[in-house]
Amino acid sequence: MKTALRALCASITLLCVAPAVRADDKDVIEYRQHIMKTLNEQAAVVGQILSGAVPDDNVISHLDALALTASTALKAYTPKVPGGEAKPEVWSNWPDFSKRMNEFAKMTADMAKTAHEQGKDAALAKVVDALSCKDCHDTYRKEKAKK
Repeated sequence: MKTALRALCASITLLCVAPAVRADDKDVIEYRQHIMKTLNEQAAVVGQILSGAVPDDNVISHLDALALTASTALKAYTPKVPGGEAKPEVWSNWPDFSKRMNEFAKMTADMAKTAHEQGKDAALAKVVDALSCKDCHDTYRKEKAKK
């Protein structure tokens, strides 16, 4: 009897909690924006390193962060919630968008792997190809409002 009562209480608790845990559209958009902002910030740091503005001591960590974040980026768009800076074309042209995002993840992963296996200089030689974000942004991101 106690086991049945515990199971019933657990079921009721899950039913009550589940709707509260579900993310709304605003949360989905915010999450996606955080992912993309992380990519932007890490790419900016790599740019500073390449320009010589900051030492390259932590470059491998930044390349790892880029690769890890890129590997999660496409999943952030799969709820298919329009809004934020994403153009509707992200979802209306999903095959192309997802292909580009998967290629981006693959290239950043290869860049990070190269850093670990061949050194930072070999990895940095791949930055321009791996971080070719502009074409995708031109197609799938709304232009940012000017301040």
